[in-house]
Amino acid sequence: MGLVVSDRDGYHSLMLNTIIHGEPTANPPLLIAHGLYGSARNWGVIARRLADERQVVAVDMRNHAFSMWTDQHSYPELANDLAEVIEHFGGKADVVGHSMGGKAAMTLALQHGHLLRKLVVADIAPVTYTHSQIQFIEAMRAVDFSKVERRSDASEQLAALGVEPTLQSFFTQSLDIKGKRWLLNLDVLAAEMPKIMGFPDLDASWGGPTLFLSGGESDYVLPEHRDLIRGMFPAAKFAKIPGAGHWLHAEKPREFEAAVRAFLNA
Repeated sequence: MGLVVSDRDGYHSLMLNTIIHGEPTANPPLLIAHGLYGSARNWGVIARRLADERQVVAVDMRNHAFSMWTDQHSYPELANDLAEVIEHFGGKADVVGHSMGGKAAMTLALQHGHLLRKLVVADIAPVTYTHSQIQFIEAMRAVDFSKVERRSDASEQLAALGVEPTLQSFFTQSLDIKGKRWLLNLDVLAAEMPKIMGFPDLDASWGGPTLFLSGGESDYVLPEHRDLIRGMFPAAKFAKIPGAGHWLHAEKPREFEAAVRAFLNA
């Protein structure tokens, strides 16, 4: 686990905070990069199950949970954070990234390709999206912590603000109830939202094995994205999990785990 020192401004560490599952094996470790407003903790069940064949390292991305809080949140910087973790765990890894974490993982492959063996990009494409996620920051900012004694209190407030039940439980995993605050650097994530929704202009490609795994009900990875994706990732393969939306790993965890396991072991 990265050395974590807390102060009033958040958390600062020498490296991204990590949750490690399992012991090293002959297989490369698997690095898991979560999406916007997520954390390493969100991936506990899937990480533990995949750790029967390889060590799994789930990270808190910067400005999330117990990793460092900074004023910058661009994909090259997120990719550098992931590169540092891989180098710490032996210099070669398989990587799974969901949504924002998928964009960070793609940037990692394009800029530090020697550190990856295989890449799984979960329900995201290397494109700019127009649907901002800022409304969720506004909802979290609106929570009155003087009325929060337990997670359900925050969930009720989020429900009144129009946040659907699945996302209520997801967001409240990032609650610091004792500290009366969110474990999310909401101000920086709001300021950097255009970068988060976008994708860096990188004149690069990575030829390693890559799986774009999408939710069958999601519209994040469209047929018209495929030529662009293959230009950057010429070995890209595409698969869908029927009945799953953007949060495919939470909605269909067993199917997600099976697809990732089959790809990594192929």
